[in-house]
Amino acid sequence: MGCGVINAGKSQHNEDQACCEVVFVERRPSPRGRLMSREGCGELDGGRKGFYFHYWALFDGHAGSGAAVMASEKLHVHICEQLRDLVDILQDPSPPPICLPHGPGDPTRVSVAEDDGEVPNDAVPRFHLEKAVSHESLVIGAIENAFKHMDDQIERERGAQHLAGGCCALAAIYLMGKFYVANAGDSRAIIIRNGEIIPMSREFTPETERQRLQFLALLRPELLGKEFTHLEFPRRIQPKELGKKMLYRDQNMNGWAYKKIEEDDLKFPLIYGEGKKARMMATIGVTRGLGDHDLKVFSSNIHIKPFLSCFPEVRVYDLTQYEHCPDDVLVLGTDGLWDVTNDKEVAGVVMEVLTSYEPNDPCRYTMVAQELVVRSRGVLKERGWRLANDKLGSGDDISVFVIPLGGPGNYT
Repeated sequence: MGCGVINAGKSQHNEDQACCEVVFVERRPSPRGRLMSREGCGELDGGRKGFYFHYWALFDGHAGSGAAVMASEKLHVHICEQLRDLVDILQDPSPPPICLPHGPGDPTRVSVAEDDGEVPNDAVPRFHLEKAVSHESLVIGAIENAFKHMDDQIERERGAQHLAGGCCALAAIYLMGKFYVANAGDSRAIIIRNGEIIPMSREFTPETERQRLQFLALLRPELLGKEFTHLEFPRRIQPKELGKKMLYRDQNMNGWAYKKIEEDDLKFPLIYGEGKKARMMATIGVTRGLGDHDLKVFSSNIHIKPFLSCFPEVRVYDLTQYEHCPDDVLVLGTDGLWDVTNDKEVAGVVMEVLTSYEPNDPCRYTMVAQELVVRSRGVLKERGWRLANDKLGSGDDISVFVIPLGGPGNYT
């Protein structure tokens, strides 16, 4: 397997972090297994039982690199821990049990009669109303909970470890024939397969999560500190405009309408600006990620963390459903790449570089990552960093993974 991660090195103190691991998930020992080991009766269940997953992740830090560094060192550990209870379940083709009656590590199925005694006749129908839960959704849940545990660890240890700031997190996990791409922030991932572009994530910003943020502010107005309004307006409202009708939208609206301006509308909008300049509470441009537990609105005591979510969106790609060639890749990039290079341009660079190398050359993917970074960074000129078309290059740290999906050295 070949892959590449390159950082642009434009800042003296790089806040991007990356991690690539192959992790063994060992089945959690059952109580009986622990007893046997204490008595010296040999290995647990006859030996180590578990499975491996491949892991790649990018962490784009802000307001310091502390959270990004810790997440790069620990997130895969939390994912592994969450998967340990699922070792037997994921390797069993039958549907997952709804209840694990004998505790962690023992997914033995127990019938209703064994568990609750005889079932009354009038209660029978409710036991047939069981929602089907897939193995895939169990993995997604494990990843989601791992992000939450990672965020909790940053919160607990931020003082002792001097963990400044927060970070966006983008992780790709290859497990049992499927890629799980988990994103919390504004980094992005795409698959390029036979020239086709398949988005594997979306950005989480004040604009894309506007309605969630406005709804929370409506339910808990105390979080706004009497400084902000949950309503969105096209621009700041002037006191002289009181009583006039102005465009607005609230948490229920995708379109715009007019409302009469009241005194409360003179407060600063919860979400203000557009594109890369959009900010929540005039402070932060991303709405999901890890850390930021101490982040406050400038010159105030208003905490921003209640509006930030540490939970990722997880998208799944089944590698077994398609025949992949050595030129099919998964590209992970921090926003420093995507700010100046669109999906089509990324796909063009991938195809251009890969065709200049032999299919079995392991360095070809690293060269793609390097070329993507170099082109997005641009060249330093008198008027700043410039791209080949003379547009401004990315002013951010740029980190990229290029992960092959098929051909020599694939995951089988």
